[in-house]
Amino acid sequence: MTAPFPRSLPPAARQQAAIYARVSSDQQAERHTIDSQLSELNARARQDNHVVDDQYLFVDNGYSGATLIRPALERLRDLIALSGIDVLYILAPDRLARSYAHQVLLIEEFTRARTQVVFLNRPITDTPEDTLLLQMQGMFAEYERTKLLERSRRGKRHRAQAGAVSTLSGAPYGYHYVSRDAGEGVARYEVDEDKAKVVRQIFE
Repeated sequence: MTAPFPRSLPPAARQQAAIYARVSSDQQAERHTIDSQLSELNARARQDNHVVDDQYLFVDNGYSGATLIRPALERLRDLIALSGIDVLYILAPDRLARSYAHQVLLIEEFTRARTQVVFLNRPITDTPEDTLLLQMQGMFAEYERTKLLERSRRGKRHRAQAGAVSTLSGAPYGYHYVSRDAGEGVARYEVDEDKAKVVRQIFE
């Protein structure tokens, strides 16, 4: 006697979706802040019939994309390695990593774990054209970052040659910091004579 055909099939397991967003400290004023990224990514997830719980929002706020050592990214990689995520939404490849080599490493790592990566600004598939596009995006992101660092270095050097100093750190021992307001528009260090006596004694 044959077994009766089941009346209905069990419902398919819901795919687990996650979101990764990043903005570095020098990009807070740019168009794509963390809030705008999350808004766009959540909208796309809903469009694909995915609900992303707060525990699956991975956000690195104020971290550079030049390094892979980021708290949210590390948690995300650990969870993906455990096959805990089916679909991952990211705004653009440079939000995942600035370096093309890092992008390839992460995407291959996620693909091996059977996690689908969805970039909002441009779908990336396995075609030669999309692979080339990903390479170009990574190279342009690296180029722009290098130019930004070079401009910053030139600006700091020019200010230093003009007698201005960085306000990001305290004055070294033996000096005190003079702000721009107190220094008539020029920030600088001035010798603290009391401390300077100790410094001279040390060198003597």
